[in-house]
Amino acid sequence: MAGKVYLVGAGPGDPDLITVKGLRCIQQADVILYDRLVNPELLKHAREGVQLVYCGKLPHYHTMKQETISRFLVKYAKKGYQVVRLKGGDPFVFGRGGEEAEECFRHDVPFEIVPGITAGIAASAYAGIPVTHRTLSKSFAFITGHQAGDEAAEHQWSHLANAVDTICVYMGVTHLSTVVNKLIQYGKAPQTPIALIHWGTLRGQRTVVGTLETIEVLVREAKITNPSMIVIGEVVTLNEKLNWFEEENKALQIYG
Repeated sequence: MAGKVYLVGAGPGDPDLITVKGLRCIQQADVILYDRLVNPELLKHAREGVQLVYCGKLPHYHTMKQETISRFLVKYAKKGYQVVRLKGGDPFVFGRGGEEAEECFRHDVPFEIVPGITAGIAASAYAGIPVTHRTLSKSFAFITGHQAGDEAAEHQWSHLANAVDTICVYMGVTHLSTVVNKLIQYGKAPQTPIALIHWGTLRGQRTVVGTLETIEVLVREAKITNPSMIVIGEVVTLNEKLNWFEEENKALQIYG
């Protein structure tokens, strides 16, 4: 049987949010290369005898370099294995899935992309924050916090501050001060609502809501760290009314 690589989005954390197709890929895989933020519960669906390869990455520390991961995908597929590259969220949203697909293409390895629910949408939804809303937000942007100190991306801040209603920042806690200051510098009002959602979609989810001028103090007081999704824009005000998930968990804690 010919080998093939499946780049599978595992979703934002809650194992129930993986797609049916993604789950089927896990069940049929010979080899699974999985990331740090993939919920371990998903691996329990793998068949007996599957080879599991941990590729987790921490800030400033990579268990396995990206080049090595890409080589492994090619190597296992060339041996005739069905290979699943299991990635948190969606493989094409800050997941380097495009690079891995390119590597498969270069080596004539068949591949398939299995999209997943990305945290920018899912964590926001679980915090009661719709990224679009008919009266509050007609546009949204996904950016990575890693670009916060990148001089080459300086021109993007003006566009983000003035032309996008809702901004979702991945991996941005470390650079929160820069993100806030850049948006204010380029015209975003200091009173603009902002939320940080820690461990979005999981039982321990916590959401901190403030404004661009108050959020840094609130985050320090709450001891919010990564992994957290940052959402900026007027839609954040809906959290007070629509925060269904954390309210539901409070009820579970009281009565469960």
